[in-house]
Amino acid sequence: QVQLVESGGGLVQPGGSLRLSCVATGRILSIATMGWYRQAPGKQRELVASIAIGGSTNCADSLKGRCTISRDDVKRTVYLQMNSLKPEDTAVYFCNARIRSTGWSDYWGQGAQVTVSS
Repeated sequence: QVQLVESGGGLVQPGGSLRLSCVATGRILSIATMGWYRQAPGKQRELVASIAIGGSTNCADSLKGRCTISRDDVKRTVYLQMNSLKPEDTAVYFCNARIRSTGWSDYWGQGAQVTVSS
């Protein structure tokens, strides 16, 4: 059974930095695109950043210049580094990955709370 497990969330002061990690476990044959989404209270889930199997990356406009996504395919892990955090970055952050196990499917992590507050 494939699972995505996030870590690294927590409370950070405005202007601070945070690094989220997400590791994929289980019977995995291949991992394609990996990414991070977030959902703030009362808002829809939105894409934060994604990274393709070849390494090309994309960050949401709201995080441009403050976001770095990377992956380690040996460790089956995707990372999200966020800098200069703002209160409006407060949300639950979800890891997402397109994984080939018995077939290709999209998987989601359980979510990691990130709170930006003084």
